[in-house]
Amino acid sequence: MNKDSFEVVGLAGQKSLSGTIKVSKAKNAVMKAMSASVLFEDEVILRDIPELEDVLRMSELLKDIGVEVVNEKRKWSLNGAGVKNPVLARDVAKRFRGSIVLTGPVLARLGEVTFPHPGGCVIGARPVDLFIDAFEKMGATVVETENEFKIVAKGGHLKGAEIFFKIQSHTATETLMMAATLAVGTTTLKNAATEPEVVDLADLLNRCGAQITGAGTSTITIVGGEFLSAHGYEHTSIPDRIEAGSFIILGALAGKDLTVADCNPAHLESLLAHLASAGVNFQVGQDFVRVTESKNIKAISVKTHEYPGFPTDLQAPMAVLLTQASGESTIFETIFEGRLNYTADLIKMGADITIWNAHQARIKGVTPLNGHELEGPDLRAGLAYIWAGIVADDTSLINNVHHIDRGYERIEERLSEIGVSIKRKK
Repeated sequence: MNKDSFEVVGLAGQKSLSGTIKVSKAKNAVMKAMSASVLFEDEVILRDIPELEDVLRMSELLKDIGVEVVNEKRKWSLNGAGVKNPVLARDVAKRFRGSIVLTGPVLARLGEVTFPHPGGCVIGARPVDLFIDAFEKMGATVVETENEFKIVAKGGHLKGAEIFFKIQSHTATETLMMAATLAVGTTTLKNAATEPEVVDLADLLNRCGAQITGAGTSTITIVGGEFLSAHGYEHTSIPDRIEAGSFIILGALAGKDLTVADCNPAHLESLLAHLASAGVNFQVGQDFVRVTESKNIKAISVKTHEYPGFPTDLQAPMAVLLTQASGESTIFETIFEGRLNYTADLIKMGADITIWNAHQARIKGVTPLNGHELEGPDLRAGLAYIWAGIVADDTSLINNVHHIDRGYERIEERLSEIGVSIKRKK
C-alpha cells in the first residue's frame, strides 16, 4: 500500500491560482465499463482510461477471472471470451468497494460468483442487501459465510424479474443492469439511479447488442439476450463530474482566474446553483467552467441527495469552502452516516464546526485555517484536506495518499501547474 504523503504550502487565504486544469474521465464510469467486458464474446476497447489505483485493482480482478487485459498508452483492450473463474480474488476485491460491480456480470455469465465482504473507504454502511435481494429475485441462491458470499443461479442462468430498490444506488443499478443483460427474459429496475454514469454504461451495452431502455430515469427495462460483441467499437467514458466539481470548488476557494476544462457542466447543475447562491463568480461554457476571484462568499445550506441533487462526494470539499463563507452554513448529509467524521480535522485547523448528529453540521465563517498534519480517512475527504491545506497558512502534511490516488490521477502534478505548492513525500 502507498505510504506517501502530500506536503502543501498554504496560500493563507490568498486567491492566486490561475490557468487551466483538465478533468479526467469518470472513475465510476470507467470501472463499470471495465466490468462490462465480462459480458462480451470478443474484445472491447476503452479509451482515455485514467491511471488510478482502483483501475489497476479492477484490471487485476478481471485478469484473475479470465479476461485478457492489454493497456497501451491509456487505451485498454479487454477480451472476456476466456472468462471461467467465478471467484473474485479476496485480497484484491476487499481493497475497494467498487469490486462489487463485477458480481452482476460474472453471475450472469458463469451462473455463479463468490466474493468477499466489500472493502474501501470507511464512510458508513453501503448495504450489500440491495444486491443480494435483487439476485434472489432473479432466481439465485445466496450462501453467506464469515468472510464471503457465494451466489448460484438456479439452472445456471439468471431470470428476468421486477426489482424495486429500497434506496437509489448507482452501483446497484449498474450491477443489476449488467446482470440482466444476459438473463433469460425481461428485467425491470424501479427506483433506479439516474446518474450520468448509468446512462454512459447503458450506451456502451446498447451499442454492443444489449436491449436497455429508460437509463437516466427511475425505471429501466432490460431484455436479456446473448453475449455482447463490440465489432471494433471503441468506447470513451464521460468526464468525471466529481473531479470537475472539486476543481470548481477549489477555484472558488483560491482561484484568481481558473478554468476547469474537458468537463460537462450539464452534470454539475446542482453544484453550480449552490455556488451561485454563495456569490461565487463563474462562467459556464460548453465543456468548461471558468471561476474568477470571488471575494465575498456567503454562507449557504447544503443537503446532499441522489443525482441530480447535490453529490455526497462533493460534500467534504464544499465544507472547506463554507469555512471561508461569511455567516452560518449548514450541511445535511443524507447518504452516508459516517461522512462528516472528517470535520474533526478541519476543527483542528481552526474551523468553527458544530456536529449536531451523524448527518448534520453547522459551519461558521469566515475562519482562517492553520496548517496541520492530517490522516486522509477516505478518497473524497482526502482531497478536501488538500483544499484545506491550500487555503490555510503555513504548511500541511496529508497522509494516507493511497486514498487520494484511488480516484485522482497525478493530482500533485496537475495542481502544481495552476500554482499550488504541493510535493509528494515518499
